[in-house]
Amino acid sequence: MGLFERYLSVWVALAITVGIVAGSIMPSAFSLIAGFEYAHVNIVIAVLIWLMIYPMMVQIDFSSIKDVGKKPKGLVLTIVINWLIKPFTMALLGWLFFKGIFADFVDPQTATEYIAGMILLGVAPCTAMVFVWSQLTKGDANYTLVQVSINDIIMIFAFAPIAGLLLGVTDITVPWDTLLLSVVLYVLIPLVAGAVTRKKLDKEDDHTCLNNFLKIMKPYSIIGLLATVALLFGFQSQTLIEKPEAIVLIAIPLLIQTYGIFAIAYIAAKKMGLAHNIAAPACMIATSNFFELAVAVAISLFGLHSGAALATVVGVLVEVPVMLSLVYFANKTRRWFN
Repeated sequence: MGLFERYLSVWVALAITVGIVAGSIMPSAFSLIAGFEYAHVNIVIAVLIWLMIYPMMVQIDFSSIKDVGKKPKGLVLTIVINWLIKPFTMALLGWLFFKGIFADFVDPQTATEYIAGMILLGVAPCTAMVFVWSQLTKGDANYTLVQVSINDIIMIFAFAPIAGLLLGVTDITVPWDTLLLSVVLYVLIPLVAGAVTRKKLDKEDDHTCLNNFLKIMKPYSIIGLLATVALLFGFQSQTLIEKPEAIVLIAIPLLIQTYGIFAIAYIAAKKMGLAHNIAAPACMIATSNFFELAVAVAISLFGLHSGAALATVVGVLVEVPVMLSLVYFANKTRRWFN
């Protein structure tokens, strides 16, 4: 674990603070950045998210898919939780809290946007940070690669239809062209670019060139993440200063969703008789979110200053400390598994 991964919560908290302070001091600068758009895609955010996603995609070894038949139970668990349970429980919780429990605290339009942001988080299962969570729980690294590879392929075809379905069910107008463009921009192209790069760098199959490239790219990926977080909180600074309770309202259903999904996955893994080094990463993949994709799509669909964008940003704020707590729990309960 490097210094960045070890203190990820600290760096994210600092980026959030810098963003809020800068956004309140220099609102015109953030308005200028917000104006750099093409086809509802903010160019600056798109570049930063690419900086984050591309090195992560290079890490994925699609040749590992040939091992898909080995220990299929863990893969089945990941797929079922990620695509048949998690998106729908997130939509249900969003609707329950913002159309019911919190209806008196949020206006209907903002509530709808919060629900949309939560749905986008729920339909975007984690791709990159999974490798960190797997390492922290002493997971099977090769099996984690298989899970992530299969997950990303499914995401290309399933993200837009499931997101569109759930957004439509919650009475949100779905701009399909923007949604599909986002999938191509933030999933398909980075995946293909990552696979091509990996193939070119790893011709000798000894990972030397590949690892050197990833070392070079790591600082850019970190800069991309922290700059994105700072910018997003800067764009939302006025709302956060005037309505800090919005973060709390959004965080409550997100926390319930995260811990609830982990509990379902962990109990299922135990019942299925999975080994801990398969069960723990499978549950981490099922629980965490591909927040980079969710943020990018929320901005494309609803705008930088929307409640949907804010909800996905709060997802970033909540996810890191929560996932670290689940890593701690998984390590403490290792004896529960054979």
